[in-house]
Amino acid sequence: MAVAIECRNLRKTYDGKVEAVRGLDLRIETGECFGLLGPNGAGKTTTIEILEGLLEPTSGEVTILGHSWKEKSLALRELLGISLQETKLSEKLTVRETIELFASFYREPRSSSEVLDQLQLTEKADSWVGKLSGGQRQRLAVATALVGNPKILFLDEPTTGLDPQSRRQLWDIIREFQRSGGTVLLTTHYMDEAERLCDRLAIVDHGQIIAEGSPASLIDRLGGHHVIEFSVNTAPNGHSEATWRALPGVESISKEDDLISLNVREPHRTIPALLDAVDREGARLQHLSTRQCSLEDVFVHLTGRHLREA
Repeated sequence: MAVAIECRNLRKTYDGKVEAVRGLDLRIETGECFGLLGPNGAGKTTTIEILEGLLEPTSGEVTILGHSWKEKSLALRELLGISLQETKLSEKLTVRETIELFASFYREPRSSSEVLDQLQLTEKADSWVGKLSGGQRQRLAVATALVGNPKILFLDEPTTGLDPQSRRQLWDIIREFQRSGGTVLLTTHYMDEAERLCDRLAIVDHGQIIAEGSPASLIDRLGGHHVIEFSVNTAPNGHSEATWRALPGVESISKEDDLISLNVREPHRTIPALLDAVDREGARLQHLSTRQCSLEDVFVHLTGRHLREA
């Protein structure tokens, strides 16, 4: 497949001291929806701004659709649609005027009516931007990114603040753009969103990619497919982590406050053994639940932090 976005040994240092990006390599194929995940301060925003041509790298190479920003800056901007995490729009323009303003920046834009309909903003076309709800503003920001008829769409946390229905509507719009041959680079703190939308993704921490692959392959790297979460009251002799680690089928173990999480492949073998171990220690089970492994489990396993707490 043709390469839409590529960077090699990308580095960005601020004031000669702070390394925001440390030798990052990335390759995104045409037609992919690629996710870039990581906590605040991990370097993903700096990386995206460099890829978008908004920020100069300290060193490294960036190519967009086979061209560098130094070669064809203006031509490349015609091919990109960008929706920032917080897009500041004039509150005294109407929704239609805003979209038409952004359309005027491009040589071959889409019609404003088509984009209004796609983002379900037709009823608000004559409303001032300042009167829109948070979710409507977010959809308008995505509309301004789509009206230029881009080949690549950069979306920085596009569904933040949206209600569940609006989130899924935006997912459909992203899928539709991808089906038409467009490429999407997405950042999000919603792991279900990344699992549903992304063909591949990379987890970034401390300016470097620490894991990359499809959501399914990253989850499989944990060594298990299910998580057993439980808590027990204090046993007479206390609890040893070795007791839980020795249970059949346990691949890894983690603890958060009083909640213990076991990563396992065969929960039907592990759960009976867990109940027997609790009983032998004279303890009492206070909580027990099972679920499938998720991308958040991958993140915690790799970095020890939840995205929502970063």
